[in-house]
Amino acid sequence: MIISTHLILVSAQPIPNITPMLDDVVKPKKVIMLVSPDTRERARALENIFKPRGIGVEARAIADPWDAEQISDQVLDILSQYPGGGIALNATGGTKLMSIAAYEAFRSVSAPIYYVHPEHNRLLWLSPKRPHHDLTGRLKLKDYLMAYGADRVDIPAGAQSVPPALQELTSQLLAAIDRYADELSTLNYLAYQADNPRLSAEIPYNCQSRPLLRELLELFENAGICRLDHRLISFPSEEARFTANGGWLEMHAYAVCCQIRQKYAIQDMACNIVIERHPTGKIAIKNEIDIGLIRANRLHLIECKTKHVEKNAAMLYKLDSLRDLMGGLQGRAMLVSFNNLDKSSRARARELNIALCCQTELKHLQQHLQNWLSKH
Repeated sequence: MIISTHLILVSAQPIPNITPMLDDVVKPKKVIMLVSPDTRERARALENIFKPRGIGVEARAIADPWDAEQISDQVLDILSQYPGGGIALNATGGTKLMSIAAYEAFRSVSAPIYYVHPEHNRLLWLSPKRPHHDLTGRLKLKDYLMAYGADRVDIPAGAQSVPPALQELTSQLLAAIDRYADELSTLNYLAYQADNPRLSAEIPYNCQSRPLLRELLELFENAGICRLDHRLISFPSEEARFTANGGWLEMHAYAVCCQIRQKYAIQDMACNIVIERHPTGKIAIKNEIDIGLIRANRLHLIECKTKHVEKNAAMLYKLDSLRDLMGGLQGRAMLVSFNNLDKSSRARARELNIALCCQTELKHLQQHLQNWLSKH
């Protein structure tokens, strides 16, 4: 039975307020939002997700999310406008006091109440008792990121796939990861220097005296990523330059995610994501996500690094901050690095609950990803 109006309690954790709206059985015609002063931005983000789906939105301001009596009075006022029923409470959001006050008000008039399981895509009917309902709507990356405050989400158009030649190249690189480690840093530098209209750079070394560098450059040339002309390296496209400048590891990790997507029920995934936020009306802030995926309605972020990073702690704190900002309490993060992390950086990653797959571990990246995705 479809209940035409839902009352939701806006909070810092928006996902349980969204997933019922993606389900054809549960989706209402209208949503009424209880909005406290500190959740106005979150309410606007929800409105931008609901309205394109044909759901009407009405916001009701509450002055104090900790004033149970005031909240109860407002909820009872809303219920008085639906004397014949037709309104249900999503008790998942808001402060605990908001949830309790709204719950008691709905119980007093025997109006339906439900709760959304935070990890499983399931709606639990609290009152009256009904069978639990597995939500069929699947949350997408763009909706998730917008719900957490992104004003703009740029995901490369079209099907993202990794060409076979690049997959073969990455397999060769990882099979000989110790052999090429130092020379890959040189290639990163050359690709960085080629950030010019000609997409080319001079090789300041005699490759004859550095046979491993020559061998590595020829691997990339054979894969169609660069061209070598004596001591000049050039790239056929900006995409190729990006690949040589460390993008190959990102594409390898993405290809592995694609291989395990179906088995691990990944709802949505993308690479090279750019998000833009305007916190409290200030100047735009841009963040880049190497790989983002949604599993069990939870955001998983993967950061890929091929360059040596002197300040590993700063990099880990940055990833931790982005995970919390765009993924909420349920967000998860992993660092995939071509270089190893020192003992103190690994300890810091454990403290921040950031999974690691570094250097020689990359040969078993699929197993690392599977273990990470399997954890709740």
